Amino acid sequence: MMDTDDPMAEIRASFFVECEELLEALQDGLQLMDDGEADDETINVVFRAVHSIKGGAGAFGLENLVRFAHQFESAMDAVRAGKLVADRSTVAVFFQSSDILSDLVRAARDDGETDQNRVDTVWNLLAEMLGQDAEPQPSEEEVDPAEFQPMTLSLSLGADGDENGLDTPADDFPADQPAPPLPKQGFEDGFTIQFTPESALYASGNEPLHLLRLLREMGEIDVHCDTSSIPSLNEMDPDKSYLSWTIHLQTEEDEDAVRDVFDFVADLCALTISAAGSGMPPDDGGGNDAGEHVSSEVNLAAEPSAENTGPLPETASAPQGKMPSPASPPVTSPSGPDSKTATPSIPVSAQKKPAAPTASKATKPRPTVRVDLERIDRLVNLVGELVINQAMISQSVSEAGLAGNTAVSEGLDEFMQLTRDIQDSVMMIRAQPVKSLFQRMSRIVREASNMIGKSVRLKTEGETTEVDKTVIERLADPLTHMIRNAIDHGIESPDDRTAAGKPEEGVVTLSAGHRSGRVIIEIADDGAGINRDRVLEIATEKGLVPENAQLSDSEIDNLLFMPGFSTASEISDLSGRGVGMDVVKSAITALGGRISILSTPGTGTTFTISLPLTLAVLDGMVIDVARQTLVVPLNTISETLTLTEDDIRPLGPHSSVIKVRDSFLPLLDLGAELGFRPPMECYAGAIVLLISLEDGSHAALVVDAIQDQRQVVIKGLQDTFGSVPGIAAATILGDGKIALILDPVDVITKADGHVSSQPSNLKLAG
Repeated sequence: MMDTDDPMAEIRASFFVECEELLEALQDGLQLMDDGEADDETINVVFRAVHSIKGGAGAFGLENLVRFAHQFESAMDAVRAGKLVADRSTVAVFFQSSDILSDLVRAARDDGETDQNRVDTVWNLLAEMLGQDAEPQPSEEEVDPAEFQPMTLSLSLGADGDENGLDTPADDFPADQPAPPLPKQGFEDGFTIQFTPESALYASGNEPLHLLRLLREMGEIDVHCDTSSIPSLNEMDPDKSYLSWTIHLQTEEDEDAVRDVFDFVADLCALTISAAGSGMPPDDGGGNDAGEHVSSEVNLAAEPSAENTGPLPETASAPQGKMPSPASPPVTSPSGPDSKTATPSIPVSAQKKPAAPTASKATKPRPTVRVDLERIDRLVNLVGELVINQAMISQSVSEAGLAGNTAVSEGLDEFMQLTRDIQDSVMMIRAQPVKSLFQRMSRIVREASNMIGKSVRLKTEGETTEVDKTVIERLADPLTHMIRNAIDHGIESPDDRTAAGKPEEGVVTLSAGHRSGRVIIEIADDGAGINRDRVLEIATEKGLVPENAQLSDSEIDNLLFMPGFSTASEISDLSGRGVGMDVVKSAITALGGRISILSTPGTGTTFTISLPLTLAVLDGMVIDVARQTLVVPLNTISETLTLTEDDIRPLGPHSSVIKVRDSFLPLLDLGAELGFRPPMECYAGAIVLLISLEDGSHAALVVDAIQDQRQVVIKGLQDTFGSVPGIAAATILGDGKIALILDPVDVITKADGHVSSQPSNLKLAG
């Protein structure tokens, strides 16, 4: 749990939240590349996502994450430079790299562990693509903080560093051991970097050590730290920055790559980067007895001395305490203290990489605020109480018999509209696109298909469909199991698919959308469909159905949801342990949802999940049935009718249908179906609600009276009473009474009479 008193903990938590957004952008970009849209902008989006994660991880010392992200970034950079072709096999490795990156982020966030073998495997795949020697990725090791001592420091970060990532200073070697030679001074190519952190850099959680390590990975490096600005201990301000560095980097990378290392701290430091051959004098490594920079430096923390207060050259401005080189002004970070410094000429090799495209104003993301979900839940509960109080006031005004044109009535109407607007706004805050959930399923498909040697691709539709956040979180496990089930049982092997005239690559389609006021999520595969003979045989062997039972196709399909049912012939990592679709159905039911199956042999199977749009407030129609007050969700009602004798047609001894325009619909007595009273003798003059079912068909429910249409607050019954057939939840009415909220579709599907199970069969032409 995050320590709210530790500002660094809050910054760290924000970094991991940002990582989730970057990983989402990474997945989007890789999916576009996999679809053949590997244009420069898409490749750059992927590169920047990996680079941003690496930069933030470096600021917090997450070495494992930095190392792997750097390898991934190098591969993406090779694609950007045209050295590596982003074909399907390459993108497949990038998808695996994205999965590992996600694991490393979560492990760092939760102080968990990752499978090092998997990390090493993908690391070696990237190394092979880059033409590097494959070797295991080193594990993270903690760097013991050194005790601070005010002294002149000259460190060398050569190509061969010690295990902590820094070469040991020569002065620290024992007398009986020879000190290692310092790297060559005065590089003729590469860059000279002058880096002076501001106090804000340290306050934001960044650490220069990690930046120096990243530079060292780019080539041969020589670093000198200027400690001349450190005051005496009595005068030292712990919140100020006193150190600066001069870095000579010999590398084949261009200036943009070098500048990218400082991307996260560019506005928190004074930074100059010069080409080594641009005229800036190289550090001779020993010409200055104090080990300071060759370029003129002043004490950045103390007041400037008289010898350093002369005017700056008119050709260029300079950061505080910096004097530009006489031969050529240095390149200054655009977001640093000075943005007007002239840019020297850079060799062609350092200009080969195009600048990253900038987002247009139309696509610039809107500013957001991250809020604890508990605060939003509290706001939702308060809005629910507001709705209840508004209903009570309306009830009181109605009972008082006030005329409709009074000031009280007009004010109440405005209050009702305002309440609705507030409720809609709060629900929009809780709603989130299912995109993040669908992206997690992409990894499930990749891992499951590789595990059993099948080629399967995930196709997603309706990713922008918004669902209550709590629903999204609780859908992850059911969807994971259903997708694994589709890959293991639904999709055939490559040989079987070829024999059936299908492509070797199977397709699992995951889609979401709104229908009849509910969220519909479908998981469809293009496999062989359900083998109903095999399902019925297994169910009979397990004693789940009697022998010689005559079941319809839909009844056989629903046997898959019975506890302990499995068609797997042997236990595997994906299925066959007797814990299966019954757990999925229980999880969906707990959300107030339903799940159904539609399967066609040889074509495929589709699982449809129907969920309530929100778990807080809904528009309902208040009705009377056998002196009971009930609420029917308004989004399920397509029409209301009053029956006549000519509308009713008998169907068998106990069932009836009604004719509505060009179709016949099953007629169900709601009071009788709920057990409130026996069926009515005659339904002429009765009021019916035409209920829209999820497959597009309709059925008619007979009610005694319609009271009103209003917003109601959903109060769950699951914790107290469990699942009640036909009842979705309860609510509090304006008079303080409790009313049950119906699930009319559940009432219809479980009603007596065969016509209720497939009402669409009754639709006639003309």
